[in-house]
Amino acid sequence: MADVALQPNRVGAAQPARKRSGLQKALKRKSTAAFLMTLPLIILITLLVLYPAFYSLHLATLNKSMQRFVGFGNFEFLFKRDTFWLVVKQSCIFAITAVLFKALIGFIVAHFVHNIPAKGQRKWRGMLLVPWVIPPAMSTLAWLWLFDPSYSAFNYTLSFLGIGPIPWTGDAAWARFSVILVNVWYGAPFFMIMYLASLKSVPDQLYEAAAIDGANWWQRIWYVTLPMMRNIIAITTLFSLIVTFANFDIVRILTAGGPLDHTHIFATWAFRIGIEGSDIPLGASVSLFMVPILAVAAIFILRDVNKRGNEA
Repeated sequence: MADVALQPNRVGAAQPARKRSGLQKALKRKSTAAFLMTLPLIILITLLVLYPAFYSLHLATLNKSMQRFVGFGNFEFLFKRDTFWLVVKQSCIFAITAVLFKALIGFIVAHFVHNIPAKGQRKWRGMLLVPWVIPPAMSTLAWLWLFDPSYSAFNYTLSFLGIGPIPWTGDAAWARFSVILVNVWYGAPFFMIMYLASLKSVPDQLYEAAAIDGANWWQRIWYVTLPMMRNIIAITTLFSLIVTFANFDIVRILTAGGPLDHTHIFATWAFRIGIEGSDIPLGASVSLFMVPILAVAAIFILRDVNKRGNEA
């Protein structure tokens, strides 16, 4: 009888032990542990990215007073404005041109640093990363002084060559050139450091085999370096394209969208309409127009990366 009476207690004591062992097994699984470790980041992204994104979608469907639902009325209004299509054109020119030059300069400088002896690479990497480390608003203020119409250091230097003063921010073409130049100066070091890391992962045996086959330096770059770096080039280009499209600091400080709205991009024009013009829904509609453009670019780039991954 005593043994029978003790059996329920043994069963009850075994159940918590089984639960603890089950919990321990679950925590030992790599997938569960990875999810728990990334959970704070998932919550942070949800609060800082997903919620504002869906809220901006909601705002874009309201009227100026945010009291009435208008559906796609804001987008229809934008499509009828010439300034909007000027902003779309300028944003595409600004982003694509800047990313191309950043990629090209970053690739050239990465090769330069890669061929320097190991002792001198740290010094060069540190110096070349300075433009990317400085806050863009602060560095753009320095460029603004360089472009100043009265005290421009560039115009002062060009005067010795007999070249007249250039209206860096006063003429539409030169203003576009100026904002692209500053963006390239700021973003090229990021490409350089990413490409340099990728170059160090290329096996030296491939270059040796190419040299034995009689390949010159250009053929080694085209048939060895670029194929080995294609994935990192694609991902870096996509990331920079997204950041450049959403750029605000450089254009806002350097030209404020002028002259005559010829340097406005999506972010600055959305600020002009939404904040300065007190039309938050219309400003949200302008910023949301970047989504389909970037989505198409992301689909093509990531599909190509995934295709090469499957082939490998």
